[in-house]
Amino acid sequence: MRNRFLLALLSIALVATFGVLNWSAIAAPTTISLGVVSFEAPLGMVLLSVTVLLLLVFVGYMAVWQGQILMESRRHQKELQEQRTLADQAEASRFTEIKVSMLAEFEKLTAQLQQTQATASRELREQTNSLAAMLGEIDDRAKNGPRGGL
Repeated sequence: MRNRFLLALLSIALVATFGVLNWSAIAAPTTISLGVVSFEAPLGMVLLSVTVLLLLVFVGYMAVWQGQILMESRRHQKELQEQRTLADQAEASRFTEIKVSMLAEFEKLTAQLQQTQATASRELREQTNSLAAMLGEIDDRAKNGPRGGL
């Protein structure tokens, strides 16, 4: 963009320099014919005026074109923001689903852990009672002595 601007500025400077150096030829009156009508005017000034008019039309066209591009860019930006918002909402929804799923899994694992603890505790009590009964029996045998005759 900077190179184009410098090129346009250089071109305008060259045309202006050319016009200043040849001003007497540009301002010299001549007979100009439009087919139906003829009149006296400086041909260089007429051509310069037509060129400036075309330049203004071109600048106006470029301004309208840039305006349309800016409007389209803003529309695309708005659509992009809407899509980004939808993506963020979908991602938040996925995170919520994952959270719910993980909580359900944790509850399931907690229930299994509690069941396993209850089973282990019950088995430990049973083993403890069995061991206490065996120790009691051994203690009774030791106190009473061997029964039976060997």
